[in-house]
Amino acid sequence: MAMTDPLADMFNRISNAIQRRHASVQMPASKLKAEIARVLQKEGFIQSVDRVTEGGHPVLRLYLRYQEDEVPMITGIRRISKPGKRVYVRHSRIPNVMGGMGITILSTPKGVMTGTDSRAQMMGGEVVCHVW
Repeated sequence: MAMTDPLADMFNRISNAIQRRHASVQMPASKLKAEIARVLQKEGFIQSVDRVTEGGHPVLRLYLRYQEDEVPMITGIRRISKPGKRVYVRHSRIPNVMGGMGITILSTPKGVMTGTDSRAQMMGGEVVCHVW
């Protein structure tokens, strides 16, 4: 059976792994998921990303990042644009997350990027998620 919202599944897997204090989490791979993971790694929310093949299917393995006292770097992740209701914004209306402590991840014509990068390039797009 086909999955309705693969990105929501990705975010749920990350949240569940963080709640259980797992070192890594894996999920079915796609180009969009890999780009979101790249942004999360660039911003310091996860340690690294591996793309492997298990059972003939591509899998993304994300290595989660924790502080010294086992406090996760990702305390929350929320899907904004959903299959039933897409959310698009201009560069001037990109929301700040947690007063600048979190990031907004957008899908733009030039690829997946953070809200800060999108504002700097004066480019809007689809708001994929908020991470804090």
